[in-house]
Amino acid sequence: MIAELQTWLTSGNTSLTLLCVGIVLLSYLLEDLAIATAATLSANGDLLPSLALMSIFIGIATGDLGLYVLGRYTRKVRWLRYRALSNSSFKVIRQKLTQRAFANLFLIRFIPGLRTIGFTLSGFLAISLPVFFSAVLLATSIWTLLVFTLIYQVGSHVFMSLSELKWLLIPVAFGLLFLMNRFLNKSFTRGMS
Repeated sequence: MIAELQTWLTSGNTSLTLLCVGIVLLSYLLEDLAIATAATLSANGDLLPSLALMSIFIGIATGDLGLYVLGRYTRKVRWLRYRALSNSSFKVIRQKLTQRAFANLFLIRFIPGLRTIGFTLSGFLAISLPVFFSAVLLATSIWTLLVFTLIYQVGSHVFMSLSELKWLLIPVAFGLLFLMNRFLNKSFTRGMS
């Protein structure tokens, strides 16, 4: 049954479209899992690396842009804008995010837990869209290419291509990325206090 599912998913143009759309949708939920899945599919020969990377970039870029747009629209909610702009803690965050916006947005991409709030606040604070998008795309490119290449290289190794354990690469890679994100988040939080 698994072999039949794999054959159906990887044969024909329709299935490639479904795989690409699946990666885009998965990137909306869990970006690192989408990268690990796309790299493993590419290493297995089921999806061209260029299509896999394009799908990941489309998913991550549109997701980040969606957060920015959400922030822009929440700015129109009068009571929310009043609460945010009159809050003393928010003033500090606004100052830090708007000063050197490009550098701060670039760093936010690499700090787990800050992407959603940071990118939404960027829209709320009306940070220039070109500054936002260029910082996010540069950071996303670096992170995605690094992780994708590493997983692709491991998955392409002769041992992995001959082994039935190759599909364990996705949960193992995702688990390692999750642990690394937790470690970075704790390290960053410890440095803030």
